[in-house]
Amino acid sequence: PIMNYHISKSNIFLQDIHFHAFHGVFEQERKVGNDFRIDIKLTYDITKACLTDNLDETISYADVYQILKEEMDKPSLLLEHVAHRIVQHLFESLQGVDEIYLCLAKRNPPMGADIKEAGIEMTCKRNNE
Repeated sequence: PIMNYHISKSNIFLQDIHFHAFHGVFEQERKVGNDFRIDIKLTYDITKACLTDNLDETISYADVYQILKEEMDKPSLLLEHVAHRIVQHLFESLQGVDEIYLCLAKRNPPMGADIKEAGIEMTCKRNNE
């Protein structure tokens, strides 16, 4: 098959993934846990998958989710540290990924405010060494 167009940028994404995990600086957060939300977007070339309809030519959503789950299951004090581990693990496991956008939010954080969520966002590019 031949394409009569080119893909200038392509991503896969998983949106609004919910986890219960034990991240936080307060002891209570590490005992009882909190609810967290992740949005993630991975930039990679989907051209081969478009042409072949072959799962081996793409990135499996299930594989991405499994990496997120593994890292969310490891308690940390800071969301920044969790996010770092997620991005590191994804880049190590998924060779075709060039860039990752990650939003990691703690829902209803214990800070005495009427707030839906607070967290971090980061966009990371693979180091080409």
